[in-house]
Amino acid sequence: MPDVSVKKLYKTFGDVTVLHEVDFTIRDGEFFTLLGPSGCGKSTTLNCIAGLEKPTGGRIAVGDTTFVDTDKKLFRTPEERNLGMVFQSYALWPHMTVAANLAMPLTIRKASKKDKAERIADALDKVGLAHLADRYPHQLSGGQQQRVALARALVYSPSVLLLDEPLSNLDAKLREQARAWLKRLQAELGITTVYVTHDQDEALALSDRIAVMSEGRMLQIGTPKQIYETPAAPEVAAFVGRCNFLTGQVDKTDAGRAHVRLDASGDVVEVTGDAQAGQRVTVAVRPEKLEIGPSGTGLNCEVLTSSYVGSRYEYDLKLGNHIVQVQSARGDLTGTVCLRFGPGDALLYPQAVVPDAEAAELLTIPSA
Repeated sequence: MPDVSVKKLYKTFGDVTVLHEVDFTIRDGEFFTLLGPSGCGKSTTLNCIAGLEKPTGGRIAVGDTTFVDTDKKLFRTPEERNLGMVFQSYALWPHMTVAANLAMPLTIRKASKKDKAERIADALDKVGLAHLADRYPHQLSGGQQQRVALARALVYSPSVLLLDEPLSNLDAKLREQARAWLKRLQAELGITTVYVTHDQDEALALSDRIAVMSEGRMLQIGTPKQIYETPAAPEVAAFVGRCNFLTGQVDKTDAGRAHVRLDASGDVVEVTGDAQAGQRVTVAVRPEKLEIGPSGTGLNCEVLTSSYVGSRYEYDLKLGNHIVQVQSARGDLTGTVCLRFGPGDALLYPQAVVPDAEAAELLTIPSA
């Protein structure tokens, strides 16, 4: 399977720029996910690769074949690209059987009757639906319809598989099962896959690498572990998983640590990272990295709420004028508690910002 190369991809709709010279390369056989909120440009990027959108500028190539080169005025149509695509809606023809749905792209490619039968049987076998070839879409469950759509995308042996939020129409439990099945299938086939989703858990579970997008730009490209544990910007930390953001000012630095006086409470915390005395910064720390107890050294907080969520308890704590979210195995904490974290458990960003204004309002207690 070939690499996918996207260089300086630029797209405008009228006066609105939705992609700002996006660059990335997807390696042969890789499961690569475009992750971000609605309107970030991830589906537009996928559609440009598929040929469903014509880029305003840039170059797209799969292996040695160039699909788009705006400098050379080259644009290959979708049918010239040999790419498989599964849409969010599945786009199955309701009046056709499963086998007939799979036959359609083969008919367009003028495959022989024998070749069609073999390819359809093989594709349905891969997705575990060989016994449902004569059913109609309305006779299938949502998960089965999703597998038929995937089988149709695979039936003509595409060079790259493009998936646009294919699991979003499934309920939570079925989505988890489909996620595990899809990962196994992609690994078995070894097909280069580009996946679009706004679901962070989905991206972390499925991907070899993730590209986090915001407002038409790539914020970070990395492995799931890199994206979650060392986000390159507060916006990445905010979107991938939950994170607390505490703004403050650096009092002093020593031995690679910054002593940050928090705006919320006036307390000083130590965080590993590069900073200068007097600099405004943001301290980001995941709820699971925080420890709480009834007493001890650390930050004094007040318990606002406690929720039991099965494997853990989730707390909202009042730290000065700020709300901090914490996960803990303990469920007996009330009143005043002590909050602490190690210098290496938090991330330091050299600007005092909370990445999402709405989230900032939710996490700040209004003054009386």
